[in-house]
Amino acid sequence: MNTSEMNDAQVAGLASAIIATAEAMGQEMNPGTAAMMAEDLCAYSVPVVRAALKACRLEVKGRLSMADILQRVQAADGRPGKDEAWSIALSAGDESETVVMTAEIRQAMVAAQPILSRRDVVGARMAFNSAYERLVFAARAEANPTTWSVSLGLDPGRRVTAIESAVRMQLITQQAGTQYLADLRIPPITTDGQAIAGLITGSTAEPSPHLREKLAEVRQIVDAAKARQKRERLKKVQTDRVDTYLRKRKFRAAIAAAQRKETFYG
Repeated sequence: MNTSEMNDAQVAGLASAIIATAEAMGQEMNPGTAAMMAEDLCAYSVPVVRAALKACRLEVKGRLSMADILQRVQAADGRPGKDEAWSIALSAGDESETVVMTAEIRQAMVAAQPILSRRDVVGARMAFNSAYERLVFAARAEANPTTWSVSLGLDPGRRVTAIESAVRMQLITQQAGTQYLADLRIPPITTDGQAIAGLITGSTAEPSPHLREKLAEVRQIVDAAKARQKRERLKKVQTDRVDTYLRKRKFRAAIAAAQRKETFYG
């Protein structure tokens, strides 16, 4: 996030709001301290900081601290908690699902994936949580905004539902959502496409001269393969017949020899 988001007048106004919040909480604050806190908070938007100060007045018991304000400012960045983030990461493992995730979820999943591949779900979750909390802490320390991206799944219907939901929740912009949906549109089937599909469905469509020539080549290859398979089947049948005849002749010869031996000794 750009640290020049607040101008000098806004920083001064924020310092006054910090002093007023401290007084409302029964605390006196030095103007210099308030000014320093305001400068540290100038990386964030004015509405977010003012909302955090209001939350402090309502929720914090005791003295106002920078940690109290930052905790509420950072919680407003929209980054999911570690449990929700883990759930999102697991959903991304289903190839049919379209998942909208933050950069920190994607990076933390890289750390957990080797453990998850060994089917150690508990260990994978621990590795994910550790990496995710570290990444979120670093991003918030730098006042980096939350960035969401779409991981497209294989199911077209779920893609549309997930993208439309992400737009409604303002995770991605309307423009980005429109672009994703436009990319999912299926182009109309051409005449040649209908002709190729007809080979499977049995429907008829007149192909272009170029495709007709290619289909003829394919048919020749298929016919040649069928003829070769037929010859191989006939050859196998003939071989099996010869083998059967030889086995029978050998068997009959063995029986005849046994009979002659029995007559000789009898």
